[in-house]
Amino acid sequence: MPVFTGIVREIGTVAAFDGSRLVLEAPETAAQATPGDSVSVGGACLTVVAADGGTLSFDVVPETLSRTTLGGLAAGSHVNLEPALRVGDALGGHVVQGHVDGVGGLRERNDLTWFDAPAEIVRYCVEKGSIAVDGTSLTVAATDDGGFGVALIPHTLEATTLGLLEPGDHVNLEVDVLAKYVERLAK
Repeated sequence: MPVFTGIVREIGTVAAFDGSRLVLEAPETAAQATPGDSVSVGGACLTVVAADGGTLSFDVVPETLSRTTLGGLAAGSHVNLEPALRVGDALGGHVVQGHVDGVGGLRERNDLTWFDAPAEIVRYCVEKGSIAVDGTSLTVAATDDGGFGVALIPHTLEATTLGLLEPGDHVNLEVDVLAKYVERLAK
């Protein structure tokens, strides 16, 4: 099972997407990728089917389209990219599986950046806990009944797609897998 850290390594640009084959311009990631590798694309774990000339290609199945925001991608869209962790790599964020738990949306930006999220996501959000938003490892700073707030530093806003978001834009959310294990064990 591939594992990610939620530390975005590159912002890729959609070159083409026909609803099943996704082609991204991603020179840094493509230079190190081979077919069969796993890459987090906007927080969703996808398998590389081709990597050449600075581009990566992926087959996106209906299950992924139904559970993520990837179906809304079009030429020119930007996505966060992170290759799967390799033995010996530093774990700079938190354990991220690339299994999107749900879709949320940017509510507002004030002192905190607030995301609306379904109740089944919010129940796993705790202050100082981890969550992945479009594949980016973030620390929850606050919660309310409809979502959670995070403090975004300038580096995160520049190095990820989170700085491009407008209120109402949808994002992929993955809760900390440790929270799900604790819940399961407590039953």
